[in-house]
Amino acid sequence: MAQPVVQTIHRDPALFYWILVPITVVMILTGILRHYAMTLLQTTPKKQTLGQIRQQRSLMRGVNLRINANQLSKSSFEGRKAFLVEAFKNGAFLADPEGRGKPRPNPMTDPAMMEGMMGAMKGNVAMMVPQTLIMGWINAFFSGFVIMKLPFPLTPQFKSMLQSGVGTRDLDVRWVSSLSWYFLTLFGLQPVYNFILGSNNAANQITQQMAQMNPAGAAMTPDQDPDKLFLSEAENLEVIEHQPILDGVEDRLLARLAA
Repeated sequence: MAQPVVQTIHRDPALFYWILVPITVVMILTGILRHYAMTLLQTTPKKQTLGQIRQQRSLMRGVNLRINANQLSKSSFEGRKAFLVEAFKNGAFLADPEGRGKPRPNPMTDPAMMEGMMGAMKGNVAMMVPQTLIMGWINAFFSGFVIMKLPFPLTPQFKSMLQSGVGTRDLDVRWVSSLSWYFLTLFGLQPVYNFILGSNNAANQITQQMAQMNPAGAAMTPDQDPDKLFLSEAENLEVIEHQPILDGVEDRLLARLAA
C-alpha cells in the first residue's frame, strides 16, 4: 500500500517572529485597549423604576417560556401560556398603562433615547475601527504569507478558513496564512482576555455581538413600543407548537433497557 506523500514547504523561520508573533501581540493589546475604552465610554445607567423593571422582566419571562417550552409538561406550559398571553394583551405589565396606544416620542427629542443611541454608537466605533485598521495593516504588510503548519490533520472543508489570501489549490490544508491567523485570533482569544482582564470584560468583539443578538438580553430598547412588543410576544406564544420531551419517556426508557 502506497504511503501518502507528505507536502513539504521550505519556509523562512523568521516568518514566525516577524509575522505570527506581531499579529498575535497586536490582537491581544487591541483587545485590552478595547476593554478600557469601552469602560471609559460607558455611560452610567440611569436608575429604573419598579414598573420599568417589572415591564422588562415580564417580557423576558415570555421569551424564556417560548424558548424552553418543550422542557415543561403540557399542563404546566398551558397554564403559564394562558396567564402570560392574557396579561400581555391586557397591558398588565406596562410601566405606563395610560400611554398605551399613544404614538412613541421622537427619539431625536428624547434625551434618554438619544443617550442610549449615542452609547450604542460609541460601542460600535470602539469595536469596528480597530479591526478595520488591523485588517488594513495585515493586508498591506503580510498579505500572501504562509506562516505556520498545524500539527494535526484536517478535512478539506477547513481550507477556505485557514488559507485566506493564498490562492493555491494544491496546498495542504494544514498550512495557515497570515490573514487566516488574524481571523483565528479574532475568534479565539477570549480565554486570554478572561485570564488577563477577568471573565466580565469588554475585549472580545464577537462576544459583544452575540450578546446584542440575544433575544432575552435585548428584548426591549428605549425606542421600542413596549405594548407592541408584548402583543408580538403574545402572538408568538399562541402559535408555538408545544412538544414536551418528557412525553412517553417511560416507554422509551423501557425500550432501551429491553434492547
